[in-house]
Amino acid sequence: MTKKLRNKGFSLLELLVVISIIGILIALGTAAFSTAQRKSRDAKRRGDVKSIQNAFEQYTADNNGYGVSCAAMATSTYLPGGMPVDPQSGASYSCGSSASSYCVCASLEEAGSGNASDAGCTFGTGNYHCAVNLQ
Repeated sequence: MTKKLRNKGFSLLELLVVISIIGILIALGTAAFSTAQRKSRDAKRRGDVKSIQNAFEQYTADNNGYGVSCAAMATSTYLPGGMPVDPQSGASYSCGSSASSYCVCASLEEAGSGNASDAGCTFGTGNYHCAVNLQ
């Protein structure tokens, strides 16, 4: 009486199908993660620009005018942590000010999500989020 040996395990075809499915899932996950990272960095940039705008407006309320430079604002008590920087490159945001106005812009990664139509900003056209004086 001989026992028949049964092959236990997976065939090569089954293994290839499983590996292919795993590869597709990893590719989809990586693309979604990359998009989420870009959007979160853009949200941080918008928040930073709003913080700088709020600092300028607080300065104006206290001193009756915008007569402070961006460099002076970076070391003022209105921005206690200093001037925010870009979350990806670490570079400063584009900033310009005069006695009667200011403009702060951040370059965004997500295409078409900027508001570069602000007339007071002269940092170029493109995918920028800008904030100008409110008063």
